[in-house]
Amino acid sequence: MRLVRFGDRGREKPGLIDGQERLRDLSEHVSALSGEALEPARLAEIGRLDISSLPIVDGAQRLCAPVARIGKVIGVGPNYHESARLAGFKIHPEPTVFMKAPSAVSGPNDPIEIPRMSNRTDWGVELAVVIGRTAKYVNVEQAMDHVAGFTLANDLSERSFQLQRGGQWFKGKSHDTFAPLGPWLVTRDELKRYDDITIWLDLNGERMQEVSTSRMIFKVPYLVSYISRFTRLDPGDVILTGTPGGVGLSQDPPRFLTPGDRMTLGGEGFGTQDYVCIAS
Repeated sequence: MRLVRFGDRGREKPGLIDGQERLRDLSEHVSALSGEALEPARLAEIGRLDISSLPIVDGAQRLCAPVARIGKVIGVGPNYHESARLAGFKIHPEPTVFMKAPSAVSGPNDPIEIPRMSNRTDWGVELAVVIGRTAKYVNVEQAMDHVAGFTLANDLSERSFQLQRGGQWFKGKSHDTFAPLGPWLVTRDELKRYDDITIWLDLNGERMQEVSTSRMIFKVPYLVSYISRFTRLDPGDVILTGTPGGVGLSQDPPRFLTPGDRMTLGGEGFGTQDYVCIAS
């Protein structure tokens, strides 16, 4: 299934995209795409619905981040060798893990804010993992049983705040709109090849990033298991699995976002995100 949330801020409804790319309203069956609604058994119930009986939503609709009330957004540092090499980051035997504020989450077409005092706001397309079942000390073999599905993410960063303001990555990662998600949540049964999907990002029509997730250093099951050793993962928590080479920090000379820039990003089976940068 491809699950979505749509509507104006504060009035979002759950929905799904059918086989003819039409938006259908799920709100009579699910109050919100969050918490227990993301449990595998609950998703299976949704999957058994007669999709043709769900109301079709006519007209243009704002798509929101596909998961509501996200408790944690957990990022993974360098997870592609080329990205680490180009940006000058060291690959450690264990993944680098950091937090982004949940308030940074935005929709797949919402404008991206460039923070005040920023001159080094950067981009980073990523595969995002959405947790569906509480995970604590899970092993690698059982890790995927705790995953609801996947979505597309852009791990935006203000590099000066991240690297020159006391070394705390949180400060450079958590501005409003710095974690756009969507357009939809693709459930595990719909996306069996999550470990070999091409993701890409264009800036003003120029391809900046493109890679297969098969090139990840730390794979999804390992990341879920590893992170669950240090913090409990709850339904609706999101793990950003790392960005490939081609971020602005690694350009020669470095290149960063400014108001008016347009980003488009996508992945096989994920749809696309499309937004313009604005001043905060």
